[in-house]
Amino acid sequence: MEPDLFTAAAEDRQEKDPSSSPLAVRMRPRILDEVVGQQHLLKPGSPLRRLVGEGGSGPAGASSVILWGPPGTGKTTLAYVVSKATNKRFVELSAITAGVKEVRAVIESARRATGGFGKETVLFLDEIHRFSKAQQDSLLPAVENRWVTLIAATTENPYFSIISPLLSRSLLLTLEPLTDDDLRSLLRRALTEERGLGGAVTLPEDAEAHLLRIAGGDARRALTALEAAAGAAIATHEAEITLETVEATVDRAAVKYDRDGDQHYDVASALIKSIRGSDVDAALHYLARMIEAGEDPRFIARRLMISASEDIGLADPTALPTAVAAAQAVAMIGFPEAALTLSHATIALALAPKSNAATLAISAAQDDVRRGLAGPVPAHLRDGHYKGAAKLGHAQGYVYPHDVQGGIAAQQYAPDAVRDRQYYTPTRYGAEARYADVVERVRERLGRAGEGTEPS
Repeated sequence: MEPDLFTAAAEDRQEKDPSSSPLAVRMRPRILDEVVGQQHLLKPGSPLRRLVGEGGSGPAGASSVILWGPPGTGKTTLAYVVSKATNKRFVELSAITAGVKEVRAVIESARRATGGFGKETVLFLDEIHRFSKAQQDSLLPAVENRWVTLIAATTENPYFSIISPLLSRSLLLTLEPLTDDDLRSLLRRALTEERGLGGAVTLPEDAEAHLLRIAGGDARRALTALEAAAGAAIATHEAEITLETVEATVDRAAVKYDRDGDQHYDVASALIKSIRGSDVDAALHYLARMIEAGEDPRFIARRLMISASEDIGLADPTALPTAVAAAQAVAMIGFPEAALTLSHATIALALAPKSNAATLAISAAQDDVRRGLAGPVPAHLRDGHYKGAAKLGHAQGYVYPHDVQGGIAAQQYAPDAVRDRQYYTPTRYGAEARYADVVERVRERLGRAGEGTEPS
């Protein structure tokens, strides 16, 4: 809705006394060139450039856009820059508090402004994924007829949370997590600029590194933590924000962990070995260290997927689907909620029965291939679909297993060089005990029971 008297008074007070606003608000970019990160969205001629009037109007004007990205990556900031830079009416709604009634009121007001004054309206709708299907439907006429230019922000996958008709009428722009370099630039700007801390304190490298870890790619979190630490330093007449001050003000100890050094690999190794050893508590400890150090959750998820096959395998066939589901969930939700998913998967893997039979099996098979034990594919297994294959003897004599009682045809499958090799040696742990019985019966049916040789 349009700003009321109280909102206007608050904005006027902040204009006259910037220090009354949070640091994250004071440091909001005023123009697109001040935005950190998201450079892939800020190229000349991009939708965001055209929204602020940098080339393009009328039939080729800017379309409505949906901004999708993790918290603190600049969705609200970009909308704020548009509101300051454009000469269009700017109306902001949050899907948390607004409903269809409020949306329709904005749309009707926009139509009047366009028809009566030729003034276009930009509607910023935050948290659009919280709108129901019916609420999102109410936006369609306004977007399709360009009664408003919609800027919608969401932290959830829009392909699941936003209706298809609205997606098809909008440009989907994906915001990427801010890098440490992006956040470092933002912190240093906040320390020195007058609208920020104006050089009142300095920030040494160790304290800055800790703030970056705390932030986890979230600009708002970084600036909020900086403001708290700076306030504590100024209150005690300190000219420098020490690491101890940062730890005390944000109640979060610095984790001794270098994401690019030995600690990165040591802690990751300890996590996997703790899972392998079924020590769920140690595994959770190392997982927590990686999370608190700002490790990429996708890296952790990848390690868990590998562990599910390397150390558990068929002893618990649900381990790999659990790890894969965790990786997919992590990619969709990000931190901090991703910590719950990673914990779920870590506990499941640590407590699962263990088997490295699948690991040993493929390792042995690869070793034989590398040593030259390959040989030609048996003629009856070769492709017989192309012209002339029959003359070569390809696929001749092949027995179709589905035509045989029991579904197992006793014929040679492996090349001569490895026909008697037995790579897979199942354990009797967990669900793999069932596979051990199956392998024994199948090999007996194939006429290979007891005569196979183990890889050396």
